Amino acid sequence: MGSLTQEQKSIIIGSLLGDEYLRIVPGRKNALLEINHSILEKNYVDWKYLKLKDLVKSPPKKRKGKGGRIAYRFFTRQHPELTKLYLRFYRNGRKIVPNLKLDPLIIAVWFMDDGSRCDNDYYFNTQRFDYFSQERLIQMLEEQYQIKSSLNRDKKYFRIRIKKESIEKLKEIISKYVISKMKYKLE
Repeated sequence: MGSLTQEQKSIIIGSLLGDEYLRIVPGRKNALLEINHSILEKNYVDWKYLKLKDLVKSPPKKRKGKGGRIAYRFFTRQHPELTKLYLRFYRNGRKIVPNLKLDPLIIAVWFMDDGSRCDNDYYFNTQRFDYFSQERLIQMLEEQYQIKSSLNRDKKYFRIRIKKESIEKLKEIISKYVISKMKYKLE
């Protein structure tokens, strides 16, 4: 396995902002990435698999989860560049958001993982990140793309809501990267 391509790095970073996580198996030197979604998002997992295929030993598989949920997942091999990302994205075993240069593919993957639309509002479901990490994401979107957003209380947690005046800009930036089976999140 050689170095990661820029496309692979962007997909991995977008995935880390979304649902996925890196881990280092005890006794091992390098990190691996787990891609794990509902079986309903099989096409999306298959797309990630095709993009990361040279980092993976075996294709995605179904797995029974809690409450009868059927997951569809795969793991990458361990890789030194994944370890570098692990060291940036994790503090004391908890995922954080480091300073990043976002590119459109990172944002698109993040949206496909954790984006949602409710009526005319668009959200990034960032509830698992701490307040500081969420504020950092808001700042990066504003500074790098002039996308205005704010924190929106979702029960006892917060998520990022894209302000109405920035929705079209967000869609313009990411629409060409959003795969056809995930376009429903934009429409």
